[in-house]
Amino acid sequence: MIKHFSKEDILESDSFFRRNLINCLSGYKSLNLIGTKSKSGINNLAPFSQVFHIGASPPLVGILFRPHTVQRDTLENILETEVFTLNHVTPEFYKEAHWTSARWEGSEFEKTGLEEEYLEQFYAPFVKKSPLKLGCSLVETQTLKINETVLLIASIDHIYVEEKGLRQDGSLDLNILESVTVSGLDEYHVGEKLSRLSYAKPDKLPQEI
Repeated sequence: MIKHFSKEDILESDSFFRRNLINCLSGYKSLNLIGTKSKSGINNLAPFSQVFHIGASPPLVGILFRPHTVQRDTLENILETEVFTLNHVTPEFYKEAHWTSARWEGSEFEKTGLEEEYLEQFYAPFVKKSPLKLGCSLVETQTLKINETVLLIASIDHIYVEEKGLRQDGSLDLNILESVTVSGLDEYHVGEKLSRLSYAKPDKLPQEI
């Protein structure tokens, strides 16, 4: 049985139900901990699922932030210092990663027990346990007219990845890295590889590689 929701049904539904439903519609999403540090030296760590590829030449990543109508430490630190880190999460510390979303006073690193590290004199902190870490710098921001969501675009300046997850062709084996993914707001998953397929051409069904 298929359940149908019209736009009117969605808008008239309970706000909690609507939030959960709409956040699940895009399917599995990447999960990253964003590490920042204010100019006054206070570290911040927060989980984000709205991180996506923008381009490879130059290497760019995009992040969506909720409207900047209240204090948002991660966004404000990035606007202030123009740097941040992206850190993949593994099953070893996904609960602590989720815990960073609580309304802490002070550093989430200290409160949740996650260890920070600094690499190549980069100002923002990395998560030491993360198997894939990116050091990024702000390129531009845009506030979307439709709902005041903030789109942030950043340059990928540093990549740190455990060698076991790096293939010779440059692709990553996220299964080996044990990168955790998320659906909705609070449901976490470990990906299971189905297969890897050859480059798609019109005259031949893609083959496993």
